[in-house]
Amino acid sequence: MSLNIKGWVCLALLAVVSGCSVESVDTPAVSTEPEKGAVEAQKRIQVDGSSTVAKVAAAVQEEFESRFTDTKVALKVTGTGTGFKEMISGRIDIANASRPVKSGERADCEKNGVELVELKIALDGLTVCVNKENDWVDSITVAQLNKIWEPGSTVKTWKDVDPAWPDVAISLFGPGEESGTFDYFTEVINGKEDLITESYSASADDNVTVTGISGEKGGMGFFGCAYYFSNQDKVKALKVSSTESAADGVLPSAETVQSGTYKPLSRPLYIYVKKSALARPEVQDFARFFLNEGQAQVSKVGYVPLADVDLKASREALDAATAAK
Repeated sequence: MSLNIKGWVCLALLAVVSGCSVESVDTPAVSTEPEKGAVEAQKRIQVDGSSTVAKVAAAVQEEFESRFTDTKVALKVTGTGTGFKEMISGRIDIANASRPVKSGERADCEKNGVELVELKIALDGLTVCVNKENDWVDSITVAQLNKIWEPGSTVKTWKDVDPAWPDVAISLFGPGEESGTFDYFTEVINGKEDLITESYSASADDNVTVTGISGEKGGMGFFGCAYYFSNQDKVKALKVSSTESAADGVLPSAETVQSGTYKPLSRPLYIYVKKSALARPEVQDFARFFLNEGQAQVSKVGYVPLADVDLKASREALDAATAAK
């Protein structure tokens, strides 16, 4: 009998314990979301566009974020054309561009209520480079570049360009059609934007172009001068002549780009700011920083500073755009 009583007692205790284990208990909810104040404290500026401009924009971004620690500059690199598409759709605050905005792009922006503020930020000498082992050409004419890069080009070897050059296969590398560098090069070399040979390897990343040229003895390609200056151990720049004589060729440098003697491949670089975004202090601060303290980064990364008159014009354009806010 005593064993039965003990058994009933154990069963009763087990029932009590089991009941407690399934009973719901009210506990404070633990949120996995960041506090509202933490989200608001991190301001964000959306930037997209040119890989050429990105080299200086990234340097300016780093300096800016070290000064304005509550602001994040989200920098993407997809090409000038894609940057303008993102601006048209209203997804970014600033478009980096290695060419001026096209009339159609501006019109599409206006249709969507996007007003652009054009700010020239630096100068560039678009550089034509070849493999370091290329010892047969140091200077090239625009006409010879056209023969190599024109649509339907039949050039297969360097000898096809000049009989004095060796029978070495030409391997071409350059940016894709979304690039402002592509637009500029095709217009000044081939006479019309977007016209180019199909026999070349395109990449949105200029570093890939550098790698391609350096990996092929007959390699040739083009990109902004900053990429050349930072890769002189891997590729060789060619002098470019706008006359019929290669002897008149000029190398890109700060002096030749700023004076305009490096032609026709000298060009300005831009940022385009969405005017409505300038109502946000962080966007206005970043644009001003780019045109003031950030200008020190232009030379550091290998581009050419604007003439004082052009820099003044950009600052005045920004002042006019923000005065209306």
